[in-house]
Amino acid sequence: MGKEPKKLTGVQKAAILFITLGPEASSGILKKLPEQEIQKISYEIANITSVTSEQREEILDEFLEINKARDYIIEGGMDYAKVLLSKALGAQRANEILEKVSEATSQYRPFAIARKADAHQLLNAITYEHPQTIALILCYLQADKAAQVMAELPEETQAEVAFRIATMSTTSPMVIKEIEAVLESKLSSVVKTEMTSLGGVQTLVDILNQVDRTTEKNITEGLEREDAELADKIKSSMFVFEDIITLDDVSIQRILREVEVSDLSLALKGCSEEVANAIYRNQSKRAAASLKEDMEFLGPVRLMDVEKAQQKIVSVIRRLDESNEIIISRGGEDAIIV
Repeated sequence: MGKEPKKLTGVQKAAILFITLGPEASSGILKKLPEQEIQKISYEIANITSVTSEQREEILDEFLEINKARDYIIEGGMDYAKVLLSKALGAQRANEILEKVSEATSQYRPFAIARKADAHQLLNAITYEHPQTIALILCYLQADKAAQVMAELPEETQAEVAFRIATMSTTSPMVIKEIEAVLESKLSSVVKTEMTSLGGVQTLVDILNQVDRTTEKNITEGLEREDAELADKIKSSMFVFEDIITLDDVSIQRILREVEVSDLSLALKGCSEEVANAIYRNQSKRAAASLKEDMEFLGPVRLMDVEKAQQKIVSVIRRLDESNEIIISRGGEDAIIV
């Protein structure tokens, strides 16, 4: 007897639907979705290796049924929709579809109080919680706030929380509600009162892209000890300052037009000779000589200031990459240029 096919999540169904609809129709729909949903669906699309014809037909049918149900609800309300769907599909199937529509229209984003609290308040409230609990809460925060909290956690906790974020897929709504209630009781006195698949590699990458390099290094080294394959996957999705050497000269020249000379001179104080040479060869002789003079004039600088300057330049690089103004090679077919 063969194994039963693994039940697909909502995000996986959406990914298969977009594959079925084709790139032109899918891109138009994707543009209208929240950025976080786009990231999740795109991740699933990238990781789907095969889809059976039965799966495609089943998901397309479900999509059409749910949309028909929504039309009925708009036309005459939930009871009217139930009557029509029951006649067409039977009472049981009608109830299943209406439950899905109801869930989709009544979703709220948990941990609103965590997003309202500042990073210090939140840190005080969750530092001694279980790493799984901390990971769950961080998944619902803005990446910059999650990065601030992650950076201040005890070192021995950082990697464990990071591992749990990267490997998280689904969480029981009841568990989320219980944790949210506990957090609200802790923060309600200090925070004056926007009530969902989450986690995964991209969530962690978004967070790591905004923490300082020391925290980033501590987390990635901890992940390597925990799960080397996962750590490699995360590192391959990130771009760090030293990766400038992997860029083509045209891209480096485009970046140099966007960054402040003061940031560049500070950033180069803490980099390898190979990175520095990649910058110098893409400047005029006069500009390169001036940059070197600026670096000498700076004298000894704090590592924290160097990392901050490097992070500013990396942010520029990521922005240019997102707008397709430069190309960051990530290996595989995406790296092929024709």
